[in-house]
Order: sequence, then C-alpha cells, then structure tokens
Amino acid sequence: MFAIYAASMNHADPMSGLVVGERPEPVVPDGWTTVTVKAASINHHDVWSLRGVGLREESLPMILGCDAAGFDEDGNEVIVHAVISDPDWIGDETLDPRRSLLSERFQGTFAERVAVPKRNVIAKPAGLSFAEAACLPTAWLTAYRMLFTQADVKPGDTVLVQGAGGGVATAAIALARAAGLTVFATSRDESKRAQALELGAHEVFESGARLPTKVDAVMETVGAATWSHSIRAMRPGGTLVISGATSGDAPSHAELTRIFFQQMRVHGSTMGTREELRALADFMANTNVRPIIDEEMPMENAAVGLQRVIDQNVFGKIVLTR
Repeated sequence: MFAIYAASMNHADPMSGLVVGERPEPVVPDGWTTVTVKAASINHHDVWSLRGVGLREESLPMILGCDAAGFDEDGNEVIVHAVISDPDWIGDETLDPRRSLLSERFQGTFAERVAVPKRNVIAKPAGLSFAEAACLPTAWLTAYRMLFTQADVKPGDTVLVQGAGGGVATAAIALARAAGLTVFATSRDESKRAQALELGAHEVFESGARLPTKVDAVMETVGAATWSHSIRAMRPGGTLVISGATSGDAPSHAELTRIFFQQMRVHGSTMGTREELRALADFMANTNVRPIIDEEMPMENAAVGLQRVIDQNVFGKIVLTR
C-alpha cells in the first residue's frame, strides 16, 4: 500500500530519511481493526521522528503520522486516537508508563490504511470534514486537555497562549475563546499576531512584552525562550501548563523563587484520553469552532508539508489527504 515513511534518521538533515513509496498492508492483531485513511495531519512529532527523537532505529522503516480520520471496516466515519496504551491498563491512558503513540512502536497514519486497537476509534461528528477531524487527535486534543483538565480554567478567566502559530497554540486560542475566556497571545511574527486576533485572541503581543494584567493560566509549548515570561505573566496562585519545548528545555532563568513564593502551579500535559477526544469532538460539533487548516495537500506531497513545519512556516495545521 502507499505510505510515507522514515527509512533512516538524521538529526541534522531530517528530510534525508523520508521516503514516499510502498509498504506492506498493516498487521491486525486480535482486538485491533483497520481504518482507511482519508486525511492525516502533520505534527512536530513527525519531524522529531525523522530526527531520531522517540523513534528507535530497530523500528525502521516506520510509517509516520499520529492523526487520522477515515472509514472503519464497516464504512463508518471515524477519528483515530493516537495514544496506544497497554491492553491491561485501566484509567487515564496518558499515564500508562508503557504507552506509545502511533508511529513510535506501531506504524502510523500517513498511509492508505492504519491498524489501531478497536478502542482507539471514535465516531466522527457529521459536521466535521475528514480534514478537520484529522486535526483533533494530537494538537487539538493536547490543547483541550491543557485548558480544561490540567489548568481547569473557567469562563471569565484570563489565559496567555505563548507562540501563536503552532498547532497546539492556535487550537488553544480558538478553544479558550469559545469557552468564554479572555485570551492573550504572543508571537515574534507580526503576521501570526494578526492571524491570532482573527482566530479569537482578545489582544496580541510581541514575545516577552508586558501584559496589561496578570493571567490565571499560561499555555506553554515554546519552552526555554518564553519560560521566564510565562512565569512572570501569571498571578499568584496561577497555573502554567506545558506540553512542549520547541525552543529547548533549559531556560536561562528557572524562576524557582517566584514559583514557590507566589504559590504557582506548573503542570505537565501530554496528549489526552479517548474520553477527552470524544468530548472535544462533541464540543466542536456543538459550536462554530473549527480547526485552523493552513493548507490541505495530497499525501504524496508530504515532504513539502514537513519542510514547512521544519521552517516554522505554518499557522495552524497542514493536512494530508487521500
């Protein structure tokens, strides 16, 4: 079957290991099923895989892709949940120490078909296109969990979203605005600040700029470059939720004194549960909120989309379609 896969890994030149070609049909263990992929979205995870982060060489060749929407074996329109937990795990699957994502131990979604546990398939709302639904399982689910599970924000709260432009950040802006929060967003790019306003941010600022008021929560995906600003932007008792560190994980100032003296909470967050994905899909179906798609392109052009992610030349999500 047609697939986009990593044949090798190179941290300095990630695209050198990418292959557009053919791979065997997926192996379907007991309790698993296949989904015919209609759309799959690109994530930073795919670039990290090509760089050799989180992907073992003995797992190569590995079909890339975490997210997908398509048809199950009975012809139903479905969304694939990307977190694969141990079959015996009970509870929040993101806490399973043996969990993995599609395209780490199991072949990914940039293909004609993907095999997943039956429990990892949920119904796609009729109001969402396949391309829109394919944006939900990683970036949008991560943003949903950050806001409503980890930060536990309520209507009327004020939230800062750092690094407007990325998939998680744009999702957080849209979801926070729809949930009745006051939304501040930052970006070093003027055009992305303008797009963040169109997306729903109440006010936008250059990275590191002083805000008009302290915020209740910060959604942090940038890491070292914005860490100090995130801590200083919070009110006493505020919550910072971090789900990524695209600029590195070693800030010049950890701000430990400010964190303990002002009783701030720092909460890690990774992906989300199947139930949170169902809740997110229902939220999207019942509102006018839709994923921000920068561009849809044929899956055969995956190299173009991946290079744009590497170049940070994306606002929202790039979706590969079949």
